[in-house]
This record gives sequence, C-alpha cells and structure tokens, in this order.
Amino acid sequence: MATSIQPKARRDDAPRAEQGAESAIMSHRQIMEALSGLLLGMFVSILSSTVVSNALPQIISDLGGGQSAYTWVVTAALLTMTASTPLWGKLADLFSKKLLVQLALVTFVLASAGAGLAQDTGTLIAFRAVQGLGAGGLAALSQIIIAAMIPPRERGRYSGYLGATFAVATVGGPLLGGVITDTSWLGWRWCFYVGVPFAVLALVVLQKTLHLPVVKREGVKVDWPGAFLITASVSLLLIWVTLAGDSYDWLSWQTYTMVGTSIVLALIFVLVESRAAEPIIPLGLFRNRTITLTSFASLFVGIAMFGATVFLSQYFQLARGESPTMSGVLTIPMIGGLFVSSTVSGLVITRTGRWKVWLVSGGVLLSAGLGLLGTMRHDTPYWHVAVFMALLGTGIGMMMQNLVLASQNQVALSELGAASSVLTFFRSLGGAVGVSVLGAVLAQRITDYVSDGMTRLGVPSEGATGGNGSAIPDLEALPGPIRTVVESAYGHGVADIYLYAAPVAVVALLLVLFVREVPLRTALDASSENADVPRTTSS
Repeated sequence: MATSIQPKARRDDAPRAEQGAESAIMSHRQIMEALSGLLLGMFVSILSSTVVSNALPQIISDLGGGQSAYTWVVTAALLTMTASTPLWGKLADLFSKKLLVQLALVTFVLASAGAGLAQDTGTLIAFRAVQGLGAGGLAALSQIIIAAMIPPRERGRYSGYLGATFAVATVGGPLLGGVITDTSWLGWRWCFYVGVPFAVLALVVLQKTLHLPVVKREGVKVDWPGAFLITASVSLLLIWVTLAGDSYDWLSWQTYTMVGTSIVLALIFVLVESRAAEPIIPLGLFRNRTITLTSFASLFVGIAMFGATVFLSQYFQLARGESPTMSGVLTIPMIGGLFVSSTVSGLVITRTGRWKVWLVSGGVLLSAGLGLLGTMRHDTPYWHVAVFMALLGTGIGMMMQNLVLASQNQVALSELGAASSVLTFFRSLGGAVGVSVLGAVLAQRITDYVSDGMTRLGVPSEGATGGNGSAIPDLEALPGPIRTVVESAYGHGVADIYLYAAPVAVVALLLVLFVREVPLRTALDASSENADVPRTTSS
C-alpha cells in the first residue's frame, strides 16, 4: 500500500521498486515544489531554442550562409538530441536524476553562449550540436522525473503544466528573439545569451526543491558500445538525408554506401543490445504493443511537428516580408492551440482516465492543419493561415504529451527512464529527418519556382534566391518585380512541404487508432493487470 512522504524525510538513498520497496506518493504541494525548478529548466531550454527561430534568416544572412546552412543549424541540434536521448534515459535509471538534469542544463546553456560568439556558420552549427546534447537530456529527464513522482492517473494534470510551459516558452521565445534582432544596440547574438540568467535561477531552484530517490546498484555498467552504434547509425542516416539531392544524387554510390552502412550499424546495435546486461534501449520493451505503436507514432509526429514549424519564420519573413518580431506575433494562433489543447487534455485525462480519444482527435487535427497549410501562398489572407496554424497547434498539443503518458503507463518504475527516452528518441529522430528532408525539398522547390518566375520576367535567376545553398535573399535590396517573384516562390515552396508532411501525420493517426486503451494506474509502479504484457526484463 502506498505511503505518503513526510516533508523532511530523507529520500535520496531510498531503495526502489525492484528491491521490494513500496512506491511513495507525493502530495500536490511537494510535487509542485519539485516541479518548479524542473519547469524552469525546461523553460530555459525551450526559450533558448525558440528565441533564435525568427532570428535565423538574419543570422544566416549575416554569417554568409544559405538554405543548406539554415537547415543544418536546426538539424545539428536535433541530430545530437536524438542520438543522446537513449543514453540520458539509461543513465536516469542508474544515477541521480537531479544531478543529470543539472548537467544537461549547464551543457545546454554553455553551448548557447558559445553559439552567440560564432563568427561563421560552421562554428554556429558545432555549438548547436552541443546544445542538442543538453536538450536531449532536458527533454528525456523532464518526462522521467515527472513519471518518477506522479502515478499515471494523476500525471495528465501535471503533463498539462509541461505543455503550458512549452507553449509559453515557444511563443515567448520568437517574440523575444524578434525584438532582440530588431533592436540595433542588442543584435541577434543576444538571442543566445538571454537564457543564461534563467539557467542560473533554474539551477538554484532545482538544487533546493528537487529531491528524488537515487537508484544504487552494484556492478552496473553503461552500454557504451550500444550508445556509439545508435549514435553512428542515426548520424550517418541524417547526414545522408541532408546532403542527398544537393551534393550528390539521391540514387548514387554515396547513397548506397551511407544508407547501407547505417543499416549495418543498426543491425549490429540490435545484436549488441540483445546481449547487453544494461542495454541503452531494452529491446524487450517492444514486445509491448502500446510502446511499439506509440514509438512509431512519435516518429511520424516528430516529422510533421518539427518539419512543419521550423520553416514558419521563413514563410513570414521571406514570403510575406514581415520583421522577425512580427513573424513571432503571427505564429501565436499555433502556440495558443498547443497551449489550450495540452492543458485541457491533461486536466480531463486526470479527471476521466480516458486518453485515446485525445490521441485520435489530435491526429485528425494535425493532419487537417498540415493539409490546409499546404494550400497557402504568399498572398493568402492571414486569418486563413491563422486558422490553419491553430488546427496544427491543437493537434500537436493533444498528441505530444499523451503519447508519452500512454507508454509510461505500461512499464515498471525501473524501466521508466528507458521507456520515456525511447519515445523522445523516436520523436527527435522524426524531427531531424523531417527538417533534413523537407529542408532539401524546400531548397529545390524555391529554386524551381524562382527560375520559372524569372523566366517569365525575362531576366536571369542567379542570386535571387537561397535555394540549393546560395545566400538567403535580402528582400529590401530586391527590385519590386523580382521581390514579388521571390516572395511567391517562398510562399509556394513552404506550402509544398506542408503537403508532404500531411500524409506523414495521417500515418501517425492510423498508428494511434490501433493502440489499445489501458486504464491509467493509480500507483507509481506497473502492475501486471494494467500492462499488455508482463514487465520486461533485461537479459
């Protein structure tokens, strides 16, 4: 039977469920105190990521980069975030979650400061890759820590707080970044420095408020070979996706070599994991149908979510001629939809215990929003675009947190970190693939549309666009007719990538339709009657 935790009880060295101890339930006040620092840390991470989104066109232009550099600045962080997430999850099952989340926060913020000092796109991309390491830890550990404190039935309520924090930081970041970029005496470099004071405050609050049991098991070893193999396989695949169609043809010896090597590394990874005492990703988790389906659904949601939202700033600034500040303001309908849907769905799930209807509804809205955004052009009335973005944000809010909730409800406390990081891994992998593929498609489509438009004007198209790695255009410097051609090209090109992303969202919807709704348990640890299969164990 669950026991309550006394406010001053020492819990840092408490044994966990696998040692036969009973799970402990924290009071609402204790949970909110512990969550305060965690949510602040998440806010810093998201703010530091989103604050540069509307500044990226200006940043890439100032550093002399092009569309490929724009894509790589985003992809580099997603790549390292994806590759490191399983490792963070496994470490959370073995070591102090509090120490790990603080380490992730410090890594992220130091890399942000380094990015602010970058003098070229290569240096910026390198620091963004280090940022991704910290972001992977914060993304995985926030879900793990919440799940370690709160039973699934009550978790929807607190997951809503996560969604609200995500929404506030997501909408506040672009607005703040736009203001900083448009303020001459600050400049875009301050977009990378602005999160440092918040990070210091988050570290202090985490130290004072977050107290979690530490798993202590003798003779435990981290599966470093598995970590290397999954990192190498994913990284090689994403490098291929980014360069294919630009540096070499999609069907070429480079493609065959890189894809083949990535597949071989993945197969070796599976072999190593099947024999590892403490695998990075316990393969036994995938014997559970819910975890398998939600993992692949997260993959496709990641493709749609990251691929669809990353290029919105380009649409508003290069297709509609808006300033960085206004491009942040204009995305508020999407963030508002995400904020409301994640908060409301979390509260209702806690009250009713029903979660599948939210996943299905979210999949429908996500698919509809992407499909409708695929019809927009540079001169589409803004209120149409606002409605489409609201549908997109509402769908993301309903699916993102609740996919994790459905998966966490299926596993024992000892495997919570691994299960949570698996979903974060697949979502990040989808995001990295989505940004890479859709970025390559966008560059090519813009080049084609500009070429067609300039042909109709009877003038050469060289230098008018950022397609295929050439410079991001400065609209203010372009003559009126050419500017119209470029704006039309970006409007049509960005819309095309939404059309490509919409079928991916439909696949995610189909996957969640087959997820069996299991009642959310009221205890922290899993019981056999609440899982599709008995708890998995590592061999």
